Amino acid sequence: MSTLIYGLGRSGRGVARFLAARGEVAEWYDARPQPQDLELMVQLGFGQGDPARPYTRVVAAPGVPIDHPDLLRLGAGGAEILGEVELAYRAFPDVPMVGVTGTAGKGSTTVLIAELLRAHGLRAREGGNIDPPLLDVIAQAEVAVVELSSFQLERVPSFRPAVAVISNLGVDHLDRHGSVQAYHAAKRNITAHQTPGDALILAPGLDVPTRAQVTHFDPARLLLASGREVLPVSELPEGIHPGNAAAALLAAEALLTRLGRAADPDLLAAALRQARAVHGRFETVARLQTAAGTLRFINDSIATRTLAVQAALEQAASPVAWLVGGRDKGADLEPLREAAQGKVVRVIGFGEDGENFARALGLPYFLVGGESGEEMMDNAVQAAVGALSLDGPPQGTVLLSPIGTSFDAFRDYQERGDTFTRAVQRVLTQLQSQEVTL
Repeated sequence: MSTLIYGLGRSGRGVARFLAARGEVAEWYDARPQPQDLELMVQLGFGQGDPARPYTRVVAAPGVPIDHPDLLRLGAGGAEILGEVELAYRAFPDVPMVGVTGTAGKGSTTVLIAELLRAHGLRAREGGNIDPPLLDVIAQAEVAVVELSSFQLERVPSFRPAVAVISNLGVDHLDRHGSVQAYHAAKRNITAHQTPGDALILAPGLDVPTRAQVTHFDPARLLLASGREVLPVSELPEGIHPGNAAAALLAAEALLTRLGRAADPDLLAAALRQARAVHGRFETVARLQTAAGTLRFINDSIATRTLAVQAALEQAASPVAWLVGGRDKGADLEPLREAAQGKVVRVIGFGEDGENFARALGLPYFLVGGESGEEMMDNAVQAAVGALSLDGPPQGTVLLSPIGTSFDAFRDYQERGDTFTRAVQRVLTQLQSQEVTL
């Protein structure tokens, strides 16, 4: 079998390491390979391929459009086009998988499910769209919990998770899919090959019309997460959304049932109490007790979708100074205006489209700039603290939930969030030197 790895990056590197470990030979192609990609290909002994030649199998990176001319030509020449997740599914048929998708919350839900399963003594490993690549961890897993993007779900011709979770379906990636309908259709591929012995879990955030779309054709055992809890919502750790917790509980229980094991409510409750937000997902990076109350700094850098930002605004404690910016990818701002009313005292706009966001939200705003991403974030955090200090010592929430992508000034959302955290630490040092703490 001749194999071409089309597109390197995180997913492609995982595919290459996996094939090399199995003694398989492959070629690679990437229009803009990064130095670390090239270094790995040399180490593995994989040569550069040519998409104009025929191949039996092409493993394409999620970022490569499904209708890319090279892939269409390769497919017409007889190649099977698949993705990393499909490759893992076929290679490890005895490892049950929990698949998680949605417009927002899928990463947090994925990690939480894995934690709940580990609490029951299972070797559960998470991967996929969330770090690490699935192929890097599945060989060590008794159970794999897989975060799945719409891009990945375009290339799963036979993937059948034992348990599928859909957290919600909003609007995203229209530049790739062309329409909301096509985007939702890609998401629904998570359950396309399930059978009545499998489970499909719909989180509380899935509205009634969308539920009808999903369940109309689905043969799997349907479980609705509404009302499921082992802890009162008030006892959930900060940053753990109740809807994600409910879906994760049902998913863990369904998988345990599949394995012939009983879920232990005490273990589930203990694991929930210890759960922590995913790095960059509504993550409290600092707290300061002042004479006026508590000042919190929350890194929600990953939030570039309307549903995710809306959830952050709803969870943040008032008053809020809200940092928005980055590169606009067509977010719907109307729900955000509603969520911010009466809670956000100042919008701090930064980056390429920060001013556009700030003006469109219709709230009091202040714009910041900088010669670098680091300086820009310093200025944004200082302006946010200033907005919460108008009537005395600061209190409330400084929330980075930016709406826009990070690619205007940062490598990715993680770098943006880490830059925010460093800026927070510098501001805290200043505040403490001014003796604003009790």
